[in-house]
Parts: sequence; structure tokens; C-alpha cells
Amino acid sequence: MGPIKHKALLNVDLGEGFGNLKCGPDEDLIPHIDIANVACGFHSGDPLIMMETVRLCKEHNVRIGAHPGLPDLQGFGRRELKLQPEELTAITIYQVGSLKGFLDREGLPMNHVKPHGTLYGMMCRDFDVAMAVMKGIPKGVPVFGLAGTNMEKAATELGLEFWAEMYGDVKYNADGMLVIDRIKKAWKLQDVERHVEQQLTTESVTAVDGSNVHLPVKEYPITICCHSDSPGCIGIIKTTRDVCDKFNKEHGWS
Repeated sequence: MGPIKHKALLNVDLGEGFGNLKCGPDEDLIPHIDIANVACGFHSGDPLIMMETVRLCKEHNVRIGAHPGLPDLQGFGRRELKLQPEELTAITIYQVGSLKGFLDREGLPMNHVKPHGTLYGMMCRDFDVAMAVMKGIPKGVPVFGLAGTNMEKAATELGLEFWAEMYGDVKYNADGMLVIDRIKKAWKLQDVERHVEQQLTTESVTAVDGSNVHLPVKEYPITICCHSDSPGCIGIIKTTRDVCDKFNKEHGWS
């Protein structure tokens, strides 16, 4: 297990309101992040919100990627649904294509694709699900995912560039899988700091049962994810930003 060889970049899920309903304080978060995962209408988001989120990210030079989820607005994409492989591929093409239209309008590239919520967890556990979703990702567009799982395996199989994700406001099970909460829980900021520092400096994490779990990030590019719907998300994201900046400065990547 060698030291991480890439700059740690902070990504956040944005644009997750719907109609007049607002989810997170996106305008306050965007100045602190490197990368935005923009909801594409299936778990949340709508055309006006997508257009405005892209515009705001462009103003702050934030990289933008698609955040496709399961077709589950009421459950915010955090309930498991059984879809056929061709459906999984089609909903990915549909959502990624919708964001691409807004990016093309602003003259911006598609930075990446990062699946959302329970779809992400299903891909980690099930190779067939991971393959079906990734077949909907355009060639040449990187995918963000959990290293050491079927997400990495499917990306490698299909020749997609893979970025290893770590998490600032999500806990891990003893098997290295994420604990996906239907509704996000609050974090103490000192716990966020310790959680992120451990992952970046030791490539490991303390699981919910107290065990130490290795994170097999290898030599992949690294990105740390936080969520705009977590209670206290501004503090969580600023704390994660500080840890990333300290790590990057220590390694000459400031």
C-alpha cells in the first residue's frame, strides 16, 4: 500500500431540487468545490435547475459531470428498484445526454459520470448492473466509483477511465461498502476531519463496527465526495476542503 499519487479533488452532488423545492444551498457550496455531480431529473433535478446549476458552476470554474440515478423522485434515488439491463443502459444514456445538452450550450465538456445513491450501491455489489450502467457512459468520459468493487471491474472491462472515490459524509461497512442512508444524518465536524484525513493519509477507513478497512485506490485519480443534502453540509464541505488542501499542499499539489 503506497502513498496516494494524485491531488485530492472535492466533488459534491448539486442541482437536487425539483420545481420550487430546494434541496441544498448550492450557491454557498460551489465556491468551495472542484467538481459538481449534477442531478439529471430521475432522482431529482429538472431542466431549469440543471441549466442554472451549469451556469453557476461555469462562473466558478467548477468541473461538471452527470449524476444519473434510478427513476425514483419520491425516494430520492435511495430505494432499490429492479430494472432490466437494457433499461439501466437506457436511463443512463438518457440522463447523461440531457446534461450534455446544457453543457454544449455553455461550451463545456462532460467531465465525468457518477451514478447516484442506491444505483451506485447496486453497481458496487452486482457486476451485471455495473456493466449495464457503464454501457450507457460515452467513451472517453471518466466514471467515478468505489475502488475494489464491481464498479472498478466493469469500468476496466469496458475501457473507461476510473476515478476512485472516498467519502467525507458517508460511513463504511466492514466489507468496504458504503452505508447508504435514505435520509442523511448529521456529523460532528471533528469526525469529518478525522474520517477524511484517515482515508487520504492511510488509504483506510474505520468501519461502523470499529474495524479498519483498506481502501484499494491503487494509482487511480482521487476524489472526495460530500453531499448537499447532509445536515450542516456547508461545515462538512468546508472541513473536507481544508483537509484536502492540507493534504495537497503537503504533497506539492497546491
